[in-house]
Amino acid sequence: MNNPVFDAKAFLADVSERPGVYQMFDDRGQVIYVGKARNLKNRLSSYFRGNQPIKTQKLVQRIARIETTVTRSEAEALLLEANLIKTHRPRYNILLRDDKSYPWIYVSTNDTFPRLAYHRGPRKKAGRYFGPYPSAGKVRDTLNLLEKVFKVRQCEDSVFKNRSRPCLQYQIDRCKAPCVGYVSEEEYQRDVADTLAFLSGNSQQLINDLVSRMEQAVAELDFERAAELRDQITALRAVSQQQHVTGVGGDADVIAIEQQGDTIVVAVGQFRDGQFLGTRSYFPEVPLESTLAEVLAAFLAQYYAERLPPRRILCNQLPEQAETLMAVFTERNSGKVEITRPQRGRAMQWLDDVKANGQLALEQRLKSRKSMQKRFDALGQWVGRVDIQRIECFDVSHTQGELTVASCVVFTPAGANKDQYRRYHIEGITPGDDYAAMHQALRRRFDRALAEDGPLPDVLLIDGGRGQLNQAEAVLAERGLLEKVMPIGVAKGAERRAGAETLLFTAGREAKLPPHDPGFHLIQQVRDEAHRFAIAGHRARRQKARTQSDLEKIPGIGHKRRQALLKYFGGIRGLKAASEAELAKVPGISPTLARKVHTWFHQGGS
Repeated sequence: MNNPVFDAKAFLADVSERPGVYQMFDDRGQVIYVGKARNLKNRLSSYFRGNQPIKTQKLVQRIARIETTVTRSEAEALLLEANLIKTHRPRYNILLRDDKSYPWIYVSTNDTFPRLAYHRGPRKKAGRYFGPYPSAGKVRDTLNLLEKVFKVRQCEDSVFKNRSRPCLQYQIDRCKAPCVGYVSEEEYQRDVADTLAFLSGNSQQLINDLVSRMEQAVAELDFERAAELRDQITALRAVSQQQHVTGVGGDADVIAIEQQGDTIVVAVGQFRDGQFLGTRSYFPEVPLESTLAEVLAAFLAQYYAERLPPRRILCNQLPEQAETLMAVFTERNSGKVEITRPQRGRAMQWLDDVKANGQLALEQRLKSRKSMQKRFDALGQWVGRVDIQRIECFDVSHTQGELTVASCVVFTPAGANKDQYRRYHIEGITPGDDYAAMHQALRRRFDRALAEDGPLPDVLLIDGGRGQLNQAEAVLAERGLLEKVMPIGVAKGAERRAGAETLLFTAGREAKLPPHDPGFHLIQQVRDEAHRFAIAGHRARRQKARTQSDLEKIPGIGHKRRQALLKYFGGIRGLKAASEAELAKVPGISPTLARKVHTWFHQGGS
């Protein structure tokens, strides 16, 4: 297969025959595909032979260079491939959307008196994380159980460090009040260890241990302690009985992959210590002509890149290179991991249930996409542009011209594409100049798109009047994009009443859509989402600025000390409530500096 830019013959002459990973780049230096191979030379040679699928032909035509990395084994190559795909998100790879929004249970194990917490987002804090859970409800149910059984605190550090008496949680027997010394460190750490054992799936071993402790307490005539242990055992046995009804002992993930048209769903049912935690459905971005076995292999590699795989992974179809995946997962789990396809029995029944959940999610997604497509088609008729596939909307938010943030949201016929949402911190303009803010955001957006050969919107919505639209038109015209991108202003008018918006086009043209028109509903939905996203970004930036500005005004407090104070007290509120003695306990804060900080907050410094 010919590529006038890339000399495949010369390149392949020096490629290693060892296992490894390869990255393909286009002429702009962007990674367009990442792959792994047991034999790099053989695998890469296969791309340049005849009779390739259309997908491969298009990929090869864009190759400008290829980089290879030799690894010690195919298993090591699989891990590296998953990490590179997550980092670069190449357009020709199967992509699993980022799961940073899924909920976890966090235990701050580095603290003297650790806390339990619901966590969502990047896992940056030191400590242990359990999950991700398929729903927020499952996390809260588990936290509620742990609170009743082990009474480990769930309060914020800023609250914990500034209590002078027990809170309501102690009064209702949901916490042992470590904040005021009502429990020893040794006893509290034992409760934390029991909590970790439960979350790790060792509930039966934990119950046996608690029974031994209860018997010892009875022998020592410590009946109060024995009664407490009895209650813990009763609660855990009740949970254990519920778990064993499922018929799936231990830890397992039950995974079903289904396809309808060009849409693929992967449904994952989680079992931990025999307890069914629920099902979550994923919709990976899949290039044309990908097989289900290929998609499932890519999904598993990316899904378990940041998760500890369970001992059993049950699938309705075996993935490509199942043996390699099992070898990698076994190494990470420190115990054998099996990927199997059940044919009968209870495991098959659970696989059918997970598959049914996946099919339902797929039907709902297709139905939603059909409704969204109807809105896209209606808008296309109004604006005179057929086959709209991508809409972007920009909005600007600030407070009296300060800390301006511009937002960009992206919608396709499949719905909101939140992975491609962007915020722009606007700098170097006259405060309050919304036109300049919009111009800067649009300039940055389209300069990057041109530099990286990124996707362009068919329709560009601007939340604002004629002046804002003029900025969009100017940016697009300067870059020769007016033929490809249609800018439309969404003006609310003098009354700023929802439902009375006017669409503004270039050359002075205007239009009002009927309030009940599907195309008008789409514009409102996209515009409102851009507004929400801009306001949320501005508020976060404003809160961060306030926190930093209060501290930066104090002589002797630089960046490192500011971060140390905020981390120690859990935020500005806890910091303001701290005494001089508590401030002096922070690493890097001397008694003299602690006095300055305390005086600043309590004698009108801020």
